[in-house]
Amino acid sequence: MKMRFILTMEDLEVENKRIDTLTVDWTEEVTQEQVLSMSREWITAQNFLSQRMVGLSKVGESTLTIEPVFASEEGSDQRR
Repeated sequence: MKMRFILTMEDLEVENKRIDTLTVDWTEEVTQEQVLSMSREWITAQNFLSQRMVGLSKVGESTLTIEPVFASEEGSDQRR
């Protein structure tokens, strides 16, 4: 299934540079098991982001939104 991921991070430090807000928005073909695994890790791992992003040493607040992409939405600009 195709899913849309929206990661928003605030007050972060990347390679000793401070960034107020960063949003990463992508779509990916994933299985339901992959979505559940990522959701579970996001909730339970304190350093979920810093383990996966090279150069990231600090994140204040962060949110991860995961939503399905329906066939009728593919190819359209989904930014709100």
